[in-house]
Amino acid sequence: MTILRTTLLSLLAALPVAAGLIACSPLTAINALSSGSASQVTQGLAYGPLPRQKLDVYAPKNPAGPLPVVVFFYGGNWISGERADYAFVGHALASRGYLAVIADYRLYPDVHYPQILQDAARAVAWAAMESSRHGGDPSRLFVMGHSAGAYNAAMVALDASLLARHGMRPHDLRGWIGLAGPYDFLPIENPTARPVFFYPDTPASSQPIAHVTAEAPPALLIAPAPGKDKLVNPQRNTGGLAAALRAQQRPVTETYFDTVSHTTLVASLAGPLRMLAPTLDDISAFIDANSGSATVNAPSAATIPVPDNTTP
Repeated sequence: MTILRTTLLSLLAALPVAAGLIACSPLTAINALSSGSASQVTQGLAYGPLPRQKLDVYAPKNPAGPLPVVVFFYGGNWISGERADYAFVGHALASRGYLAVIADYRLYPDVHYPQILQDAARAVAWAAMESSRHGGDPSRLFVMGHSAGAYNAAMVALDASLLARHGMRPHDLRGWIGLAGPYDFLPIENPTARPVFFYPDTPASSQPIAHVTAEAPPALLIAPAPGKDKLVNPQRNTGGLAAALRAQQRPVTETYFDTVSHTTLVASLAGPLRMLAPTLDDISAFIDANSGSATVNAPSAATIPVPDNTTP
């Protein structure tokens, strides 16, 4: 969080309109500067019985039919994060005509791997069952994340056992989007992440790259250029996972930006910081290309999964 704060505050300081917001947290400042005028927000919806099993939904105010649905998970080393801090992501996706679902999930030390991922899968299952009530088309469902959240998204998309608890398969996703994600990080070097994964007894099955099969949905992997990310090695993680997917002949788009860092990559989705990289444009192009029609708002039939009734 210190790196995030330092990096984002240095960027915000360069924006004259942000001068009065520098005392706030950087994410609060970004949200304050991000226009939500085109979005309709529904907050605090429960996807499970526990306090952290809540999500917010961001929809365009004037949707033209059922919309592609994007479930987003934020980063924070699996120890921190709040969905409200990422309102700018919801507004950005809604501005492009998508229904955005920003989900909280349980964090360490309250839970470890794999309970964190069980929450992520449960949130995706909620989107499949309930997003139509908010204008979404659950047959055009995507999962997306940044950093630790990209890991969550990758595991939901690749480890079939997670969605199976909800009567779903990875094939039910139209695609998944990872921003600067850790996908192959054994042995764990980050001391903060070690206890989350029971280091040094971390199971190999905790790694997204171990779950790549011919059933993997299409992927968009975006990362800072090699040398620009000091937290997650883009060559090993993004490059390695992309190569593994291609080896299984799965569609994958691999993109690197040399104008962003680990933290500013997700910040580039915010209106005031989109000059950093065309991240939102690339995400929109991927969603549109994998939504099954030239017009992303075209309605289609949804497949509703069987809900998971097991203990969270």
